[in-house]
Amino acid sequence: MMAKSMAASLSENTFDAAREKLIVALDVPTASEARSVASELDGNVGAFKIGLQLFTAAGPDLVREFVGSGKRVFLDLKFHDIPNTVAMASVEAVKMGVWMFNVHTSGGSDMMARAVEAAKEYADSNGLSKPLMIGVTVLTSSGTAGSADEKAVELAKSAEKAGMDGVVASAHEAAMIRKNAESADFVIVTPGVRPFGATNDDQARVMTPEAAIRAGADHIVVGRPILNSKDRAAAALAIIDEIAAALK
Repeated sequence: MMAKSMAASLSENTFDAAREKLIVALDVPTASEARSVASELDGNVGAFKIGLQLFTAAGPDLVREFVGSGKRVFLDLKFHDIPNTVAMASVEAVKMGVWMFNVHTSGGSDMMARAVEAAKEYADSNGLSKPLMIGVTVLTSSGTAGSADEKAVELAKSAEKAGMDGVVASAHEAAMIRKNAESADFVIVTPGVRPFGATNDDQARVMTPEAAIRAGADHIVVGRPILNSKDRAAAALAIIDEIAAALK
């Protein structure tokens, strides 16, 4: 098996734990390309992120297709609207069976609380698992560390108080968010992760996979360094090796 040959030094448990932390961003323009990427990476990633570009192109049917085939899907649409609209959108995310989805923390505590309440109520009433609900704090494409750190921590506190399961935040803010979270189970998902030697692209605040996990991230999101690789599976496995180094 490719995974074992590329990560022969890892125990099966360590490999599985590291793999579960890797989310691959399917930032591609078509459903067929998304299927192709997912096929190449099958068994070597923890989840796939479907964001605005792919969702706009392929719609909820692709999400259902992925979920139906056993893939974990992080629906990255960053809901941000009046509380009732976001609550109803959250119910639809539950219906699709996604593993995780997000809303913008800047929408306010009432919006987040209503979304959590609606999602939980629908899931409980229909015998479904409520997806992880995470709040977007400060985008990794904006600004520099410093003021962003304090803002991200405050937004994370607001999200946790509203009942959210975690947040999306730069790895630069992960340690502070972890320190200030009331629950040890508060989930931190970190985009803007680049393996050693990769370009930053349009991400202003980046960190390597190993450093991000050490900083307190539970999951890292990687897109172009894997998507643009000639051997996507090998690129994913190299990142898993970096994550595993942080878990040892």
